[in-house]
Amino acid sequence: MPRKIIIDTDPGQDDAFAILLALASPELEVLGITAVAGNVPLNWTERNARIICELAGRPDIKVFAGCAEPLKRDLVTAEHVHGKTGLDGPELAEPTMPLQAQHAVDFLIEVLRAEPAGTVTLCPLGPLTNIAQAFLQAPDVVQRVQEIVLMGGAYFEVGNITPAAEFNIYVDPEAADIVFKSGIPLVVMPLDVTHKVLTTRARVEAIRGLGTEVGRVAAEWADFFERFDVEKYGSDGGPLHDPTVVAYLLKPELFTGRRINVEIELQSELTLGMTVADWWGVTQRPANALFIGGVDAQGFFDLLTERLGRL
Repeated sequence: MPRKIIIDTDPGQDDAFAILLALASPELEVLGITAVAGNVPLNWTERNARIICELAGRPDIKVFAGCAEPLKRDLVTAEHVHGKTGLDGPELAEPTMPLQAQHAVDFLIEVLRAEPAGTVTLCPLGPLTNIAQAFLQAPDVVQRVQEIVLMGGAYFEVGNITPAAEFNIYVDPEAADIVFKSGIPLVVMPLDVTHKVLTTRARVEAIRGLGTEVGRVAAEWADFFERFDVEKYGSDGGPLHDPTVVAYLLKPELFTGRRINVEIELQSELTLGMTVADWWGVTQRPANALFIGGVDAQGFFDLLTERLGRL
């Protein structure tokens, strides 16, 4: 039985890799894709989600537009990383598949109520606004979620949008706080692990070498996306953050981490949105997340490249 997932996303080039990886993997059944404002505003993210589905040859996937701004704050975006559209790099045609009329939050609530309890995994790749809004509107669905596997936060690598905070959490820290306090089993892919899966030249060329349209477009996304991080971190490639979420569902053995307590900082101007991870167990706070720190990076890219080759 394939595992049922909903991908909540703000595409971005690395989100595109995650969606393609999921759609190429028969172990996963994508019930729908919910778009949220994050890397770029909502009008781009819902468009980008549809472009990615069409690239994968899956116009049957239902895409829903969700929240256009965070619960309590003004939207912060990341065009400086992803370009104006969020998918800058290759030339892309406008999508022809429709956007669903239903709001993403209503879709999340409806699916979690309709599917058997404990059978749907949520895979947030951006700010957690849609997920938190669903939990606020329908508290009954919280206990029905099987697991949340998300990309967000950082501890040893600290921040990438402020000195202390990772982008997805920083954009809507109140939403993150709701999710982290929900009691749902959480698996967190922080910068600590995503900064270890770098798009080196050889890895990008292996994707380009698939000789397919998906391979070509994905390689061009990697080329565009990595230029920012190479300049910033001095690394020999950019981190592919979001596909770690899907790779974990497919091959958890590629990853190592610890079950720890993670709290979200909401008060301090200096460290707003910081994921305060009790890695060393110095508080009495109960563990609420499997916080990932290690990865077999080549194993990850082997899996990604093999799956992209199926599309």
